[in-house]
Amino acid sequence: MFNIFKLALRNLRRYMRRTLLTSSLITLGVVAVLLFISVAGSFKSMMIGQITDSMLGHLQIHRKGYLAAVDSLPLDRNLKGKQLQLIKEALDQDENVEAYSMRIKLGAMFSNYTETTNIRVNAVNPEQEMKTVPMLADRIIKGNKEGLLEKGEILVPELIAKGLKVKLNDTIVLVATNKDGSVNGQPFVIRGVLEGISGPGGRDGVIHIEDARSLLRTEGKEVSEIAIRLKDIKTMDGVFAGLQQKLGSLKNKMDKPIFEVHTWKKLSPFFNIARMIDLMTLFIKIMLVAIVLVSIMNVMIMAVYERINEIGTIAAIGTVPGKILSLFVMEGFLLGCLGTLIGVVISLVTIAVLNASQISFDFGRQKGLLLSPTIGVTEVVTISAIVIAIAVLASLQPAWKAARMDPITALRHV
Repeated sequence: MFNIFKLALRNLRRYMRRTLLTSSLITLGVVAVLLFISVAGSFKSMMIGQITDSMLGHLQIHRKGYLAAVDSLPLDRNLKGKQLQLIKEALDQDENVEAYSMRIKLGAMFSNYTETTNIRVNAVNPEQEMKTVPMLADRIIKGNKEGLLEKGEILVPELIAKGLKVKLNDTIVLVATNKDGSVNGQPFVIRGVLEGISGPGGRDGVIHIEDARSLLRTEGKEVSEIAIRLKDIKTMDGVFAGLQQKLGSLKNKMDKPIFEVHTWKKLSPFFNIARMIDLMTLFIKIMLVAIVLVSIMNVMIMAVYERINEIGTIAAIGTVPGKILSLFVMEGFLLGCLGTLIGVVISLVTIAVLNASQISFDFGRQKGLLLSPTIGVTEVVTISAIVIAIAVLASLQPAWKAARMDPITALRHV
């Protein structure tokens, strides 16, 4: 085997120009794939982080049927009593859960005493909410971010603040209808102005959960949803499956499910963008395979054609077909290794340079987000293995042709 390795290496050095050209094509493909994976992966991770860490959380639990009617923010499908206790026990027992926040969601009329508009209100426990969505405070563009808010205060969406010309410390009134149909109003002081993560059309404000219970005149503790933050988002699928098993199987007296559990993927339309990034990554990988396959196969076919006399000679002196096949496969293997090695080195250096350059970009209303491309060892090893494997496979057909060549016919070739 070592002799075959030396012969293959010598043959590649004999045709240095062709070797360098083929290796360059493989290198280009490897660099393109690794850089795309690192940059796209960084953008995807940051996008997911912005969505989950500033509004959604990683998972949410609702009463069955709530999401189907979420546009109307139904108050008659809130979680309460024993239902909340069952959920809290399940979450407290799961070591992957870092925090969770209980919320009440309601629709209300927002009035500055001269003008009125509609608003979506998220009522939260500030301490729980800050642990569950720690980037929420970063969305406050005006006002005090510390502690999020107190009872009697409200965070107003930027759209409404501009439209109704209200400012910090102004007093406004929220008017809401509870599930029994009675109407109640309550004054609030503007604590801050909140930007919409998905654009200027956001109409979601934030108040204290105790104020929501007072406004809606609810008896006892009930919530619309429970948002969950995990210690590591990579455990999301496992936690989701566990909660589905514990809570999804529970049924009411009518033999219908009580709870529904959803990941952020189900709750946000931005998941489609993440899927597009994954699809583009797959397409780039396919392009890499095509580049390597065509490059190696072309080089090996030319090598066989140009070395017919040589193949005939070594076959005539007793070299078995298996060794001839191994010789050409080894050449393809070495070409793949050379191109991959150079490509990996260039990619890692480029990623380091991009991180040092601190390139920033905007995502929605978020400005100046730093691009931090990273690439995992697993991804580097996987791409390298794919390239080398394809290089070997591409060399098999020309190698097989060379191994089956008749020595007499080969020696007569001019």
